[in-house]
Amino acid sequence: EHYKRVPDWRALTADDEAALCADGFNRVTDTCIPEEQAIRAVEHQILERWKAADAAGDPKLPHQFLYDALLAGDFKGSYQADPKNSWLLAAAERDLPIFVPGWEDSTLGNIFAARCIDGTISAPHKAMKGGIDYMSALASWYTETAPRTSIGFFQIGGGIAGDFPICVVPMIRQDLEREIPLWGYFCQISDSTTSYGSYSGAVPNEKITWEKLGKETPRFIVESDASIVAPLIFGYLLGW
Repeated sequence: EHYKRVPDWRALTADDEAALCADGFNRVTDTCIPEEQAIRAVEHQILERWKAADAAGDPKLPHQFLYDALLAGDFKGSYQADPKNSWLLAAAERDLPIFVPGWEDSTLGNIFAARCIDGTISAPHKAMKGGIDYMSALASWYTETAPRTSIGFFQIGGGIAGDFPICVVPMIRQDLEREIPLWGYFCQISDSTTSYGSYSGAVPNEKITWEKLGKETPRFIVESDASIVAPLIFGYLLGW
């Protein structure tokens, strides 16, 4: 209930943006996130788990702290929406594999860095695993799973979140020199246009040269708004 919607966000002036900042809001297009009620509330809960891991010298992957907190009921009593609509809680309940490259660039990542700098966390590596650990975990998961069933790659948007996981295949094949199946198919939803050096707008064929895909791999790109297209595709597949 503390979130703020700004339907006419394209018309905001610099003064309007500064006023939102002064009121404690971080804007993402038409949605303004309340810093204190959303971000800081999570920080206070998760910090205790970071400190415990630091003290025990038992580092975990970033998402595992959130899984543990959700499953332990740390946030019960503070939900303002129906928990059944939380994708993260659903993932935690099923122990869904999640790989989060560049977590350090997130809001919680920034907070974790601050707690390391001010000494609340004695050493980053004692509490938190990082991107290399995520790639190692992804490689183990893919190596175990791909020989049993073909795994497709369905990408929404671009950037590191897309490039990091798709690179596990050439990493295993080229750097580890192990035989492993290529991705079973590739599909991307993106509104980016192809341009020099753009990963988000890179055409699927380009991935063949990196040995992410083969020349026979089914590959598609949907040039549209993912917030519209993805629910339609997932709804069709799930029979909604």
